[in-house]
Amino acid sequence: MAKTDGPIAADSKSTSSIALQAASEDIWAQKYRLTSKDGTPIDDSVDATWQRVARALADVEPAKQREHWHERFLWALRNGAIPAGRIISNAGAQDYKPATSTINCTVSGSITDSMDDILGKVHEAGLTLKAGCGIGYEFSTLRPRGSFVSGAGAHTSGPLSFMDIFDKMCFTVSSAGGRRGAQMGTFDVGHPDVREFIRAKREDGRLRQFNLSLLITDEFMQAVEVDGEWPLIFPVHAKEAAELDLADAEHVLWREWPVHDGYIVRDDGLVACKIYGRVKARHLWDMIMVSTYDYAEPGFILIDRVNQLNNNWWCEAIRATNPCGEQPLPPYGSCLLGSINLTNFVIDPFGADARFDWDKYREVVRVFTRMLDNVVEINGLPLEQQRHEIESKRRHGMGFLGLGSTLTLLKLRYGSPEACVFTEEVAREMALVGWEQALELSKEKGPAPLLSQTFEVTAEMLRKRPEMAKDGYKVGDQIAGRVLHAKYSRYMQKIAEYAPELIEALAEQGARFTHHSSIAPTGTISLSLANNASNGIEPSFAHHYSRNLIRPGRKAKEKIEVFSYELLAYRTLINERAKPGSDEPGEKLPDYFITADDVSPTQHVDIQAAAQRWVDSSISKTANVPTDYPFEAFKDIYRYAWRQGLKGCTTFRFNPAAFQGVLVKEADLEKTLYRFTLEDGSVVELKGNQEVEYDGEVNTAANLFDALKEGYYGKY
Repeated sequence: MAKTDGPIAADSKSTSSIALQAASEDIWAQKYRLTSKDGTPIDDSVDATWQRVARALADVEPAKQREHWHERFLWALRNGAIPAGRIISNAGAQDYKPATSTINCTVSGSITDSMDDILGKVHEAGLTLKAGCGIGYEFSTLRPRGSFVSGAGAHTSGPLSFMDIFDKMCFTVSSAGGRRGAQMGTFDVGHPDVREFIRAKREDGRLRQFNLSLLITDEFMQAVEVDGEWPLIFPVHAKEAAELDLADAEHVLWREWPVHDGYIVRDDGLVACKIYGRVKARHLWDMIMVSTYDYAEPGFILIDRVNQLNNNWWCEAIRATNPCGEQPLPPYGSCLLGSINLTNFVIDPFGADARFDWDKYREVVRVFTRMLDNVVEINGLPLEQQRHEIESKRRHGMGFLGLGSTLTLLKLRYGSPEACVFTEEVAREMALVGWEQALELSKEKGPAPLLSQTFEVTAEMLRKRPEMAKDGYKVGDQIAGRVLHAKYSRYMQKIAEYAPELIEALAEQGARFTHHSSIAPTGTISLSLANNASNGIEPSFAHHYSRNLIRPGRKAKEKIEVFSYELLAYRTLINERAKPGSDEPGEKLPDYFITADDVSPTQHVDIQAAAQRWVDSSISKTANVPTDYPFEAFKDIYRYAWRQGLKGCTTFRFNPAAFQGVLVKEADLEKTLYRFTLEDGSVVELKGNQEVEYDGEVNTAANLFDALKEGYYGKY
């Protein structure tokens, strides 16, 4: 284990006295501070926000225990526990905004291939976004463009045209006030319209309320490896069965599919799919990689691995995630989030004996687990199906933020072997303590209702878990949900390697929740409440940079200046003259002060893999690469991620011709020219960081160009 806690010397340095930078306090005030209808602050400080949240979650407890848990919850919040934004914003705020939710993550019900259901899901999504939740959908359940629709006597326009409807709905709901809408659209790599999905965002302004990700199967990756052909398929409707020979492998492929109604399904759960055509797998792969290289989308979800490692493997078919990808969820699935700020546990930062306080960390995990479990009782979700999902499974996703900043405080380089060891230890300790609490809370309050149910063993179960047959189970037998969860979940089997007695007890008692961990991007809470500690599992983007933020009343995004937490700490504790990029002896930072661009893509993947072993949901992680990074090397990042056992992968390469990022370095803006064509036909060229007055408002050239090109100018 990495350097651990010990006696704290009287002269040990501490970062606790570092005040929030102006940008951090400003974001707290705008995003999380509770105010009355006329804008009068209810929370007079960040600590008042913590007191409000602690009180709301303690009030879930029995009356005699509320004061005790209020004190413990407040202690955890003051010592690094940071609930996700919807909890901070809405817990204890019912008197001021009663129709909001404390849940960040949802996934739509499966969108079936009918106009009634598509429009019904648009309505449900609108209610979900209005409550402040993000939402994900899978669109490859809709038949390919050009397919004949017998009821309408016409040919369908395909899934992408319906995605446009969801996109416009999201923009309208978010423009009406409150939190900006967030959506994820996923799509099967084997769907006949996959190429159209890959190209979708090349059209200016299209699908800009979506993040897009492809559902990548192991079979596809294997076809890429051997340069094989890849079939493009869609399920055979029962009405079409007579037109095909279902045993003809040239025209029919049996495979997993999320929707069974109306289709032909075998006893083992596989669905008959018509083969519409074939493409070279590497040709499709290159098309995906070119789009990702130029536009940072689509993302990459290894969906087979997601389902193989899902704790609820026997009763869920996951095909979509929340907007940032860290929560793969079943239809109507919901999950609440929280992160622990790792910088809070560093003793003697930058010192000769810099170390991590593991005992304090474990105690915060212990208390925070109970806090997050209590959020289920005040979920505020708008749909009955969503409430049923979260109440029956009690999913939550605890993660951490500030990993990059913490490694710097400990004088470790992000991506190094030592940093990977530390990352795995942090994730493992969170997991082990969390599942210990799952047992204790279950004994006190009862297990998740799903785990108290009894299930019938099916052929599909035995196909997915052949060891069940070795243990004597056969089709038709009865088995408890708690056993399927604790004994046959691939993730829980890993926990059993370290804590076999704990897993035996969970199989007997049932856990309080089915899922415990997830690492979110934490962009806004890191910037605000963590004083710009590095986001989630990431290194710091830079130590002095700009962030583009949507502001109410502004016509384009506003550029604000921010500093990394570790730079503020170094200036406070070691050298107030320290300056990023300086080689002057009195200003130079140590070599362990690195940023995202100093980390190789494989190091990004290695850090993610180290954590993923102990995270039961998924991880939002972005491998940043320089603008001039070679394309052939770029393609290898994704294949390396697959080989390392990740559930997904995302990259970002600054490409001003395509889009303007949220995080921007001054050097990138300085060397990028933007061309504006005026009404008289003349052209003006401006550097990205130049300020320009237009329509009565001053913006950077980069932000103005992006707003005009993408069509959102003046619409927020």
